[in-house]
Formats: sequence, structure tokens, C-alpha cells
Amino acid sequence: MGLWLRIKRVFMANTGAALDRIENPELVLQQTIRDMRDRVPDLNNSVAQVMATERLLAKNHENLQTQVVDLDSKIKASVKMGRDDIATAYIGQLQQAQLDLQRTQAQREHAELASKQALKARDNYVLNMKKRTAEAMQLISAAKQAKLQEQLAQTMDTFNIGDDSSTFSEMREKIDRRVAAAEAKLQLGSSSVDAQMQDIEREAMDIQLQDKLLEYKQQMGMLGAGTPPESKQISSGTDAKEPDILDIANEAGHSN
Repeated sequence: MGLWLRIKRVFMANTGAALDRIENPELVLQQTIRDMRDRVPDLNNSVAQVMATERLLAKNHENLQTQVVDLDSKIKASVKMGRDDIATAYIGQLQQAQLDLQRTQAQREHAELASKQALKARDNYVLNMKKRTAEAMQLISAAKQAKLQEQLAQTMDTFNIGDDSSTFSEMREKIDRRVAAAEAKLQLGSSSVDAQMQDIEREAMDIQLQDKLLEYKQQMGMLGAGTPPESKQISSGTDAKEPDILDIANEAGHSN
């Protein structure tokens, strides 16, 4: 293969590929529909010219028939009047008119056939144009749908679900670490020395309140004379327990 042919083939291939990339099927189909519609007026003009020729020949044929009848009458009148010279002249005109009538009849028949064929061709073209237009509209609709699907596919390509899943996992892990750290701090805070000291102070306050309550009960004679306050019992190391309310009530009854 020659170098020039190879260069030509490469150029044609690259040109075809470039045209395929920039060629919009929707625009091409719309332009095709416009071109088909634009040819309809020219086709109608052509058909109208053929039909006009047919009508003109029909009119000429009618005039020639009238002329033939008129010349025939004149010939007969001339013969009756003994004017053979005039009759001979009319006969020559009659013969020419009859030839013209025959030629016009043939042309008329041909024009009628051409007119019918032109009308049929125009009707077939319009019918085919409507059919092609309907097909083109369907193809345009399919092209639009394909374009939307391509755009959706491109959008889905840019939206990588794996990346988002990893992002959610990372954020979940960070939040879990923060929650665990907060719980650990709370646990450390609740077990710290300050918290233990607060518990001891609260327990001491409760003991003081219980001792004060027992003092009031002793002053009111609701306890036995030998029953020490609970705080003193605890300080002495005994395991004596606080008197029950029923025991206090029984001792009060005996004292009375």
C-alpha cells in the first residue's frame, strides 16, 4: 500500500471519528425533517405546472374541435353556393385543424398521465414524509432519553458510594472514641479523691443528724436511760443497732 493511500485512510478515519463525536443525532434528524418539509412546496409547484399543462391542452383540444365543426359547416355552405374555391380553402384549413386536433389529443392524454403520476408521487412523498417524521420524532425522543441516561451515568460515576461509606465509618469511629473518652472521664471523676471526700462528709453529716435525733428522744424520755447515741456506739466499736420505732414505743409505754 502506498504512503499516500495510508495517509488518506488515516485522515478519513480521524475525520470520521471527529464527526461522530460532534454529530448530534437529534439535530441531524430535526434538520432532515425540515429539509423534507421544505421540498413539499417545490413538489407542489411542479405538480401544479403539470396540471396546468394538462388543462391548457384540454382547452386547446376543445377549441380545435369547435374549429373543425365550424370549418365543416363553412365547407358545406360554400359548396351549396357554388364557391368551390372558397370550399377548397376551407378544406385545407379543416385538414390542418384535424391534424392539430390529433396532435393535441395525444399531448392531452400524455399530460393527463403525467398529471396523475405527479399527483401520486406528491402524495407518496407526503405520506413518506409523515412516516419519516414520526420515526424521527421517536428517534429524537430515544436520543433525549439516551442523553439523560448518559448524564445520570456520569453523575453516578462521580458519586462513589464507597468513598461516602468510608467517610461514614470514619465519622462513626471518631464519635465512638469521643463517647468512650467522655465515659472514662466521668468514671474517673466519680472515683476521684474529691468524690470520696464528699461521700465521707455526707456520711458524717448523716451521723450527726442521727445523734441529734437521739438526743431529742432522750430529752423527751422516749429512750432508756442507759442507751447511748448511735455515734457513740459506733465510736466505741460495739455492734449495737439503732432502736426500732416499735421498741421506742414499748419503752415509752412502760415508763408511763
